[in-house]
Amino acid sequence: MTTETAPADRITLPGGEMLAWSDLPQERLANGGPLAALASRLVPPGARVLVAGPHDPALLDQLTHAEVTCLLRSHPDAVALAHRAARVVVGGPAGLPDDETYDVVIAAAGLDPVESVEGTRLGWDGVLARLVAAVRPGGALLLRLDNPLGLHRLIDTTPWYARRDDSAWVIGGVLDRAHPVNRDQLRERLGAAGLRPTACWAAYPGVSTPTALLDADHLGDGGSGLFDAVLHGACAGGFTSAMVLQDPARLAVDALHAGRAADLAPGWLTLAHRPADPTDRTTPAVEADLPVALVQTGRPGIGVLEVLHGPSGRRWGLIPATGATTPAVAPFASREAAYRDADALSGPVPSGRLLRTLLLDAALRRDLATLRALLRGYAGWLADQADADGRIAGAAALAATDNVVVDGERYAVLDPSWRATAALPADVVLARGLWRFAAGLLTGGYAHPWTSTLDVAGLTVVLGGLAGHDLDRATVSDAVEAEAAIAAALHGLGADGTVGLATELHAVAPTDPPVGGHSYQQLREAWLRQREELTRLTALTAWTEELLTSRERALRRAETTIGLLSGSLSYRVGRLAITPARLAKRGARAARRRATAVLAPKQEEQQ
Repeated sequence: MTTETAPADRITLPGGEMLAWSDLPQERLANGGPLAALASRLVPPGARVLVAGPHDPALLDQLTHAEVTCLLRSHPDAVALAHRAARVVVGGPAGLPDDETYDVVIAAAGLDPVESVEGTRLGWDGVLARLVAAVRPGGALLLRLDNPLGLHRLIDTTPWYARRDDSAWVIGGVLDRAHPVNRDQLRERLGAAGLRPTACWAAYPGVSTPTALLDADHLGDGGSGLFDAVLHGACAGGFTSAMVLQDPARLAVDALHAGRAADLAPGWLTLAHRPADPTDRTTPAVEADLPVALVQTGRPGIGVLEVLHGPSGRRWGLIPATGATTPAVAPFASREAAYRDADALSGPVPSGRLLRTLLLDAALRRDLATLRALLRGYAGWLADQADADGRIAGAAALAATDNVVVDGERYAVLDPSWRATAALPADVVLARGLWRFAAGLLTGGYAHPWTSTLDVAGLTVVLGGLAGHDLDRATVSDAVEAEAAIAAALHGLGADGTVGLATELHAVAPTDPPVGGHSYQQLREAWLRQREELTRLTALTAWTEELLTSRERALRRAETTIGLLSGSLSYRVGRLAITPARLAKRGARAARRRATAVLAPKQEEQQ
């Protein structure tokens, strides 16, 4: 878009604008993702909103119920967003009129990209003070802070201090006193500016395009099955396009169970309020309707999942996508193996720990008793979901170990929105769940109590035995086909993609790295497994060659002995004596056959 096509009456140029620079994010989520959903929840209808800094245009689309003013430093970005906002101020915070205040100020891109390099530099605290002054009494500020010790830096192959790209104007570390570097320092800065922090969400897997926002205080509770599944899914899917140092999903889940997932988050979104009464020094209570989790999963269109915490526990919710419908039936049930039922996301979130995590922990400790108890409980629970024909339908048909929580003796599906279009045999459902766990266990390089010569299908059969079921490889093969069809529906693949995915899943070997994103650590472990397998095969080949050599030598000795015996006088005399006897024996057999042929018709006539 050019300046000629932009609505000039909406763009204000007080000075300091950057004419040849763009800050708009290149990576964007459908409908703005959890960040846009959170912003739409925080902004009441008719409110005056200031969006400071570069944001996904989809976030502005979620704020059509409010009067939005954008504060940018880039003129090209202002032209691109002018159609989505009531007004765009270009040039940094100094361009804001002193007498304007807003009900909500959103700075979810941080404060550094708000300040223009063409004008007077205010610094982090100066920009914060200017934005706080724009918050009316009783209003709120939503502010992002990047974590210099976050997960994204721990797994990055390129160190943060070696960046040379154009956007690396501000590279902050823990020694940069101008920026807060943790949540405690941020709360202190907000308090000094006259705001009261209300809530804080940890952003995963990144701060620019987070697919999961999790309440930082609730993350400290420990190993919740909900947070376990959300963190694993967000981090496993967030780094598939780049090589990393180690598995981010495993690191995030370990941090969760250690009570440090909030501290390891790539960044935080903090909500702070400006008291209506400046003399009020009390800390505001957390609003009851604020979500403890906002997650975007699966294909776009269903919206963002939210989890609310109330007196009766956590409950599912759904923030629909703008302009999208959420049908309760399969839209393509005739050709897809699974579909998503948005109406299922309305009940309580089941408590407990994720079954996959419990199984991995028992496998690492070689605790066969716990493995047997967990797997038999899982198999028994699946059997209870089957109908009279031994088939399982609905959400239970897709209940793999990464979507089942265990609370004592109780097993339950964590996310019931994904459902099978057609019922599946109970053995196939069990085999699919065990195959997924076996594939993750072997390709992930986890230590386990079974022999290293087992392939994925073989380990699935072994796990089935621990669960009390006699699975065979044919059933496992059917389970892999079902997994390919379900994964194709999850990711929106066509027929060709489904066939290709099935071929890849059948070919998964213990020496392969995990499916998806790769890390140097996982590739090294895969290389070590391949080297171990090559060493075993080399030793087997050497043993086979040695055995063949010894057999060949014995055969040569036997041939030499036979040759020597064939040339002796006794051998020749014996051969002369045996030959007439052999000829006489052959003649007797021929005479008997002829006599039988002659007598047989006569015997039939007499009868």
